[in-house]
Amino acid sequence: MIVFTIIFGRLVKIDSEGAPYAVFSFAALVPWTYFSNAMTDSTNSLVGNAEMVKKVYFPRLILPLAAISSKLVDFAIAFVLMLGMLIFYRIVPTGDIWVIPLLVFIMVLAASGLGTWLGALAVQYRDVKHAMSFATQLIMYMAPVVYSVSVIPERWQLVYALNPMVGVIEGFRSALLGTRSMPWDLIGVGMFSSIVLAVSGVYYFRRMERLFSDVA
Repeated sequence: MIVFTIIFGRLVKIDSEGAPYAVFSFAALVPWTYFSNAMTDSTNSLVGNAEMVKKVYFPRLILPLAAISSKLVDFAIAFVLMLGMLIFYRIVPTGDIWVIPLLVFIMVLAASGLGTWLGALAVQYRDVKHAMSFATQLIMYMAPVVYSVSVIPERWQLVYALNPMVGVIEGFRSALLGTRSMPWDLIGVGMFSSIVLAVSGVYYFRRMERLFSDVA
């Protein structure tokens, strides 16, 4: 995916706001890859552990949250590689690098919200699991992974930022590459929508939890 993204960006000459396109796209792929993998694994967590769900009682919420948490190891490794790319291209992170933990929190919160929603739905509707591969590819192009948010008309950017990964990705680029000033408006909208996703996801999951052992 990384190679495809870089080649795609070069072919269509996407504006990378002054940064080398390889590092511009990789700065987005680090949080996006975590988000997509965490969402996919948490969606499959209940169906993949159906026998355990049927035979042993435990808080089922542990399964999607464990899948989401485990992907943080992969994220940490990818982030170290990102730092290596910065050294290679001689790019010094900006003073806003302290915002990274907040962006990671929003990223995890959004993954948790969608993961719990989709995990609960996948137990009842098995087609959800099969649709995830296509859906994650589609959703990637709804986030500024291979392009900058500047290509979106300004009047629609806050609506666009309801996708929590918009603020996260633009925040990563701002903190690490200095491509723009820190997009607090996009981050604020993303924080709001990630909280809504997390709260509603947990609520729906707990509401459906009593049915899991019957349909898993």
